[in-house]
Amino acid sequence: MHRRRRTAFLVTAAIAAAPLLTACGNDARPGAAAVVGGQRITVAQLEDRVDEVRTAQRAAVRDDAQYAQAVARTGTLTRTTLQSMVLDRVLHRAAQDAGVTVSRKEVQQMRTGLERQVGGAQALETAWLEQYDVAPERLDDNLRLQLEAQKLAEKLGTDTGRPEFWKALSEASKKLDIDLNPRYGTWDVDKSSRADVKTPWVRDVTAAGPGPTA
Repeated sequence: MHRRRRTAFLVTAAIAAAPLLTACGNDARPGAAAVVGGQRITVAQLEDRVDEVRTAQRAAVRDDAQYAQAVARTGTLTRTTLQSMVLDRVLHRAAQDAGVTVSRKEVQQMRTGLERQVGGAQALETAWLEQYDVAPERLDDNLRLQLEAQKLAEKLGTDTGRPEFWKALSEASKKLDIDLNPRYGTWDVDKSSRADVKTPWVRDVTAAGPGPTA
């Protein structure tokens, strides 16, 4: 294991508002929170994901007051969760188009390195839950996403903050013809995000250093 690891890019919400893509309306498929590449993300699937986070939050705190604070802190959880579910597919399509793949071994190596840095598996799961609303059972999926973003940027000869990277995601969004149910916002094809979200799509997590991440 290298003493210094590359920066991991964590999917959170989405970047600032811009032009809107056609949203699901009267012609939306029944029960769909979103349609991505002709495949539905159902409202039930979205609610299951949100429930996973809420269940993990409930298990992580000792009393009702702490849980209420956690819920209040993540009041937009349903929308940001859908954002992540859609963006996962966008990034995966962009990675596929660029010939980028991520193996299970690479995901496990990343997880093992992070666990060492933060003080173990439980500490890593807690950190991802508290900081990024990722339930423990979704941690490996999230790490795969971070690796795809990193490797895609490297393949393009850039990084995730540069226009070349965002152009690749925009092109993938266009190919997938994303429709969002209006109750969850609208999709900005140029920014590859929900158009009503104003927080950054990626957040840098410094994986280097001797101590645990905050």
